[in-house]
Amino acid sequence: MKLKILNLAVLATLGLAAPFALTACNSDDDEARIVSVEFVETAAAPNTVDTMSQNVITAKAVVTYDDGTSKDFPLAYHTLFGVNDKVGGNAHPAGQAYDYQMQPLIDPYGQPVVFETPDANSLLNVDGNLWLVSHLEYDWLLSDGSEADKAAGWYSRAPSGMLLTGINQADNGALSVKSQRPIDFSSVNGTWINCFGSQTPWNTHLGSEEDYDLQLNPLNSNYATTTAAGIKAMTELYWKNTQTANPYHYGWIPEVVVNKDGATSVVKHYAMGRGTWEMSMVMADSRTALMGDDGTNVALIMFVADKEKDLSAGALYAAKWNQTSAIGAGAADLTWFKLGHATNAEIKAIVDAGTTFADIWDFVAPVEGVCDAGYTRVRTGSTADECLMLKPGKEKAAAFMETRRYAAYLGATTEWNKMEGVAFNAKDNKAYIAMSYIDKGMKADASGPVDHIKIAKISAGGTYTMDMAGGQKTANGGEAINSNHVPTRMYVEAGLLGEDMAVDALGNTSNPNKIANADNVFFSEKMRTLFIGEDSGTHVNNYVWAYNVDTKKLTRIMSALSGAENTGLQVLDNVNGKGAYIMGNTQHWGDLLGSMPADLKAQIQAKIGNGVNQGVFGYIGGLPAIE
Repeated sequence: MKLKILNLAVLATLGLAAPFALTACNSDDDEARIVSVEFVETAAAPNTVDTMSQNVITAKAVVTYDDGTSKDFPLAYHTLFGVNDKVGGNAHPAGQAYDYQMQPLIDPYGQPVVFETPDANSLLNVDGNLWLVSHLEYDWLLSDGSEADKAAGWYSRAPSGMLLTGINQADNGALSVKSQRPIDFSSVNGTWINCFGSQTPWNTHLGSEEDYDLQLNPLNSNYATTTAAGIKAMTELYWKNTQTANPYHYGWIPEVVVNKDGATSVVKHYAMGRGTWEMSMVMADSRTALMGDDGTNVALIMFVADKEKDLSAGALYAAKWNQTSAIGAGAADLTWFKLGHATNAEIKAIVDAGTTFADIWDFVAPVEGVCDAGYTRVRTGSTADECLMLKPGKEKAAAFMETRRYAAYLGATTEWNKMEGVAFNAKDNKAYIAMSYIDKGMKADASGPVDHIKIAKISAGGTYTMDMAGGQKTANGGEAINSNHVPTRMYVEAGLLGEDMAVDALGNTSNPNKIANADNVFFSEKMRTLFIGEDSGTHVNNYVWAYNVDTKKLTRIMSALSGAENTGLQVLDNVNGKGAYIMGNTQHWGDLLGSMPADLKAQIQAKIGNGVNQGVFGYIGGLPAIE
């Protein structure tokens, strides 16, 4: 690795900080070789009202060179903009939601719908121009879910969206907003719950639609209620009653292409299957993608594209957990079931034709856990079992429109819980996937349709490592899988496992010196470091961690203000020679404080507000550009 000794930054979207600067040398002859980058804690986890009520940097970076010298790089946090800010010529708040004509959404009480949930970020360097694609994950249409709100017929989430922000980069690496506008998704029927995302090897943004509210389950009244509310919101708010929203238009992986001048184009990849996607990560071959399927009783899904840098056609697979250990978070060998092959156009045509759940499946509820002959009992997406029978000729519709159900139907595992972000380590050919809560379907349960995963509950969760290899064949037919990045084994390293504990004086119910409820993950090849952002209900302050995969050292580098979720992690080791950047956000401030003592909670919420319409985009400054 080389260090260009220029001024720098580290990008994240989290809180407040002072400016940064480094003394620069300007000749390539002065380049020094970096041997390692180590993160060292400089402060303990916040434990006072003041420190718990703000974003706090808790580490510095120590860079070691090949001449044996080292240099400390202090880290600091910088805010770019908040959800209520009007920046870059945007006439509306950054968090504003829009309808299909790109008109601002107004709630039934005449107030603008402003998201408090900054999520994924992709800082894309397009021929030297920096463009930031950011997700606005969700927003409740009304504030409190009261009976009056429900009676008004608007108790649901709002249609989601993404922002495109032009970014200035100063010679010292400092970032600022140049321009901003919302991205128009009307050509793909709008978008719903844009959660985490990633960047493709070909420099585009890969998003997600974590559409809990539009996942169909006719046998579960709660799902029927939320699905109806979601369809109502899309129909009346987004489409303005010009058409009725189709739930099968949501739950896909969207891709955003940004040109040098900021022009954007969007596509939803129907060939990658439908789920409650946290995100998708494309591997080094530019063909293989792994998806995090968030929720209860979910599947591990892999897509292998037909062509490099083209996700519009390919084969879809689902994993089976073949347990080899029940210790800790468990371990297993993985085998893969092929679900099918399709193109975007094929599946979109099936959806657009009005295909319904009942067109794909015959379905009934089990009687005392037993299905009639010809039906297969599955448990997917909830704790309610279904008896399913695939209708003739509906294999492709089932595989791509009902991906999780079809995976279970064929014999793959649908017992994972709260499956979150995915990261890729190219040198070691490993992937990492966060399991925020190890619970529910992952526990031993002989009463279920199957019981593949049989491990003890860990509320703090863990981040699994997946060893990958080529030469693999499918479990249902022995067909070769055309990828060298097929996960074959799954386990959790000790440093990536959370630890539950009795509630402490601050309200933590998991060890504050270990990761709890990992959500966003991102791997830096140059730093050999896995970065992890928490979305924890077991830590009263959520942290950003750095885990060196060689030394196994775990370091807390930042603490977000109490209750706020860390989102939007992205690591860029070198941008235009001016800096390295680690991106992230904070959302829903002051939430998830249920175990905190009431007096402490009141003091903290008095400082940070009630969390409504609060959330920021920004960056941590401090690391040098690494070549």
